[in-house]
Amino acid sequence: MMKQEIIFNLPVKDLDRSRAFFSALGFRINPQYSNEQAAFMDIVGGVHIMLMTEGFFQSLINKPVINATEANEVIICLMCDSREEVDSLIAKAAAGGARIPHPPEDHGFMYDQGFEDLDGHLWNLVWTAPQD
Repeated sequence: MMKQEIIFNLPVKDLDRSRAFFSALGFRINPQYSNEQAAFMDIVGGVHIMLMTEGFFQSLINKPVINATEANEVIICLMCDSREEVDSLIAKAAAGGARIPHPPEDHGFMYDQGFEDLDGHLWNLVWTAPQD
């Protein structure tokens, strides 16, 4: 049976700076799987990110590492418990140097806003109203 966990591997230019940025968002570093080339961080439940130096990331693939400030392949979406949690995480991301590309979108049943992290990876934070 497959273990119920997801790990996003992301190349970063400055591992220490990215580690500090995501720690400020509340993500926890798991030192058991971290070293000078990578930082394994717990996001929520069984979802994690592995921040890797670009050189280490490149050693695992046979294609060029994309510059996420110029092109994107994925948007990582995290579900939040409330509108306030969305706003709080966006404020922390902005304070840590993230680019906020647009104001929050309020659709009544759904509230979301995104940020671009220090390396250009896109994150979207979403709250949805409970279903009856």
